[in-house]
Amino acid sequence: MNLKEMLNLADKIVFEKTGQHLDDLQEAVLRGTIERETYKQIATDFDCSESSVRKVGAELWEILSEQLGEDVSKSNVCSVIHRFKGSNVSNFAQEGVTIANFNICGEARHPPDIPNSHRPNEETVNSKQTETSHQDLSEMPELGAFYDRTPELDTLKTWILQQRSRLIALTGISGIGKTALAAQLVQQIKHEFEYVIWCSLDESYTLDELQHKLIQFFLETANLESPATNQKPLPLIKYLQKYRCLVVLDDIHNFFISGELAGKYKPGYEEYRLFFKQIETLYHQSCFLLIGWEEPREVPQKESQNTPIRSLQITGLDTAAGWEILRDKGLAEIDNYSALIHRYQGNPLWLKSVATLIKELGGCVTELLLDDTILLPEDLKDVLEEQFDRLSEIEKQVMSLLAKENGSVNLGKLLENGRIPPSDLLNALQSLSRRCLIEQQASFYTLLPVLREYIKGFLERTK
Repeated sequence: MNLKEMLNLADKIVFEKTGQHLDDLQEAVLRGTIERETYKQIATDFDCSESSVRKVGAELWEILSEQLGEDVSKSNVCSVIHRFKGSNVSNFAQEGVTIANFNICGEARHPPDIPNSHRPNEETVNSKQTETSHQDLSEMPELGAFYDRTPELDTLKTWILQQRSRLIALTGISGIGKTALAAQLVQQIKHEFEYVIWCSLDESYTLDELQHKLIQFFLETANLESPATNQKPLPLIKYLQKYRCLVVLDDIHNFFISGELAGKYKPGYEEYRLFFKQIETLYHQSCFLLIGWEEPREVPQKESQNTPIRSLQITGLDTAAGWEILRDKGLAEIDNYSALIHRYQGNPLWLKSVATLIKELGGCVTELLLDDTILLPEDLKDVLEEQFDRLSEIEKQVMSLLAKENGSVNLGKLLENGRIPPSDLLNALQSLSRRCLIEQQASFYTLLPVLREYIKGFLERTK
């Protein structure tokens, strides 16, 4: 399909839903999206605000989603329209059959006031999709406001759909948006899999329990399709080899023990080490997505290009997305908002917390923000305390050293402290990096300003 054909088809879909053709801005958003422009570029071309483009885009994707029976977004609209054209139009175009409540070859054969009961059943249109896609997303958090992470989504989709990665670790500090990103990803790619399941992990999920849960998921769907067949359970790897499956394990850090370096399994959970190694090395056509503050030690932070195992560390939002959070909290007009976003590293949870504090105090604390003051609301302290309590004693010592410095610290200077043996220091730095609590550039290490402020307060309280 060329650009004109895609626009015409989208126009027909929107008209069937709303009774109105695409307006100029809707067409500009769709045209720009097809031509791989960003919302910012589309806004510049159309001479309007980026927020207006985003709003119109969101409304357009919602209309297309409802009509096509599939979640549509900026990142997948082209493929969805192509797929719809290929699966439906080619089979029925010559006969002029009405598909999904509109006719590709001309006007719809039924007037809009015909009762829904007399119209084609949308479930019939998507019968192939529903017959081959089994999903258990009951434990996946409900999608709320999602702030643009197009590069991360594109990276994950490339790894999963094109490179067929078998194991992906999605890590980042608390509140950075890992779960929200994963939920958005699942919504966009779930129809590419025969089986999709989301598991929110807690301390009770031993490997045996997890495998039993996954196998039961396969068996229940198989028995629904063939109730007369009483299938015996197979080893989990057999299902992963037979079907294209996406398994999401959220809060993976609950497998690991507190008070130790990152990624050390709790007693009774050591079998996961071999399990994840099998997922990496044994042939199958499925993908495991692990989400958490820490990742298994078996997952390398830097991997070769062709490896089936990947790791993506999530960092803060850019200024534009950070401003959307402040706007949603009623602080769209705050002075020097970009400095505030930078000070809190674009962390969505941190920004929401400090924005709520500012709003509830009537904005009077904004003057404090002019001199680089970092505010730590009580709910933010609780979040930081939960993650800080997981650290080993050696990591806490290293964090205390870094907190005493205002900027980056050279490794050589850290080694001169005399209190921490060099081997222990290096292991602690590696662990803190895996926990996403410090930043490294060459041989220099930096503590995030919010963490530095929290640790300073912690040291004062423990004197």
